[in-house]
Order: sequence, then structure tokens, then C-alpha cells
Amino acid sequence: MSRFLIAVALICFVVNAWALKHSREAVLRPFVQGKALKIISGLNNFDNNLVKNVAWAAQAGGASHVDIACDPVLVKLAKSVSSIPVCVSSVKPADFVAAVEAGADMVEIGNFDSFYDQGINFSVQDIINMTKETRRLLPETPLSVTVPHTLALSEQILLAKQLEICGADIIQTEGKMGANPTTMGVQELIETAAPALASAFALSRAVNVPVMCSSGLTDVTAPLALAAGARGVGIGSMVNKLKHQQQMFLAVSAIASAMGRDSEQQAADNAEVVVSSKVAQNAKQIV
Repeated sequence: MSRFLIAVALICFVVNAWALKHSREAVLRPFVQGKALKIISGLNNFDNNLVKNVAWAAQAGGASHVDIACDPVLVKLAKSVSSIPVCVSSVKPADFVAAVEAGADMVEIGNFDSFYDQGINFSVQDIINMTKETRRLLPETPLSVTVPHTLALSEQILLAKQLEICGADIIQTEGKMGANPTTMGVQELIETAAPALASAFALSRAVNVPVMCSSGLTDVTAPLALAAGARGVGIGSMVNKLKHQQQMFLAVSAIASAMGRDSEQQAADNAEVVVSSKVAQNAKQIV
């Protein structure tokens, strides 16, 4: 009997761990469908309360993914308030392993904006090396790689093609950093987004994997990114600079609505995790 109970407990442990994870197909599906919306808390943001608020608002507002710093504790925190796929960002491939073991569904090399203020730039070879190392450590985990906006557009295109060969599932663009959308008019919002939009247009026509447009985007410019060829958008400042959870929720809702992410689209993105949770609950009842 004791062996039977141990076996059942082990099965429940595995099922529960699986229930917290989305399949590779489910993580990438919103990009394939062309309406992925990733809300970003920040690569160097380890504020538990802010990350928790961003993760909650991302799901409640209709996003398909939430992007947080690469930390196992933050992954579990985000998973406790949101059932959408959790992406972790870092420039240290080795750090991804523990985060994925903690439940992260996707990993991302970048964003690099927090490093530019420190005078740190990443070369083409740096990014290729990080991509290859990440793929070696995590051959099946969905991988997004950011192409630095510090490169000339022609160099961005060549890098994107190399990253596709190295196994990147998503190519992410960059643009102007440090903008505060709440103080800008429509013309300023479009001008701020222009570099990221230009990269999205060029890269989406150079590679076969989906391109995610990020940096300086808002509900005004997210539809422009999709029109330019992006299969998804990454939103940071419009959400993570807000002070209150409800404000974050309203901001995410506005972006999701602007992108045409209706309730049916959101339900389809989250269908798998609902089924997984029910399986886990049934396993617990057996015990």
C-alpha cells in the first residue's frame, strides 16, 4: 500500500508541475495567429509587488504573455496570479534553466534597454553566442531573441537571419527607450515608435519566424506594428510605469482592444491551462 501511495503522490507531483506549464505549441500559438500581446515588467525589475501587479493585469486585461526578470521566485509569483505563459528575460543563458524548472514557459535574450544607460552594448557575435548557448541548454523551450536597435537596419536583418538559423522561435525588435507614454501626444507616440516599426517591417520580410515589435509602443501604435508585419507586440512602459494595479489593467485592456484581441481570442490562448488545471485537480481527488 505504501508503494501505491508513493506512486500516486509522484504522479500528482508530475501532473501539477505539468499543469503550471504551457506546451510549446500553446506558447507560440498567439504569434502564429498574429495577435500576441506580451506585457513586460522589465529585465532588471525584481520588485515583487510590481511584478505581481503586472502579471495580474496582463491576464486580466487580455494579454497573451507576461515577461518578467529571470528569477525562479518571480516565476512562481507570476504563476500564482496569472495563467498566461510566463516569459523570462536575461542575458545569461545559464540563469534560464532554474527559471524554466520553476515554471517559466518561454525565455528571451534581451531586452537590452537597461544596459544602454550603463554604457553596455551587445555585439552581433555576443547575441549569436547567447542564442547558441541557450539552445544548447534548453533545446525545446520557446526562445525569443532581441535584435539591438543600436545596429544599422541592414545589420539587424543579417543578425535576424542568423538567429533564425540558430534556433530562435521569435525575433524581437527594439526602438527608442525611456519614453513616458502618459505625457505624450499622438504624433509623439508615433514618432517614438517609428524605429521599432521600421525594424518590424524589415525583419518580418527577412525571416520566416514571427517578429515581435517592442519598445515605445502603446495602444495607438500597436495596431501599426501588426500592419507593418509584426506577429505580436511587447509593451513595457505603458503598463509598468503605472502605480496602481487597476491602472495597469485598464492600459492592457486598451492595447488588447486596439489589437483586436477579443474575448474569444483570449479564451483560446488560455484554453490549455484551464484543461491542465482540471487534470491536476482530478489527480488530487484520486489521492
